[in-house]
Amino acid sequence: MPLYEYLCDKCGHKFELLRALSDSGEAAPCPRCQSPAKRVLSSFASFSKDSSGQSTPVGGSSCSSCSSTSCDSCHL
Repeated sequence: MPLYEYLCDKCGHKFELLRALSDSGEAAPCPRCQSPAKRVLSSFASFSKDSSGQSTPVGGSSCSSCSSTSCDSCHL
């Protein structure tokens, strides 16, 4: 079963939910306020280590506005 991300318009809570593909487009109840939440596009980052052990983004960076050298400080 795929994992989808949802965002509640009422309280702003973002959450993940395992759902059948056939149910992916339907609103999901928010675990905080029980209001219908809409599915949102998930973003992710992929990294690879070079021969020196340094992590570098693969296929571009999802944090293009970030000046940090580590994703440990990311709040997304």
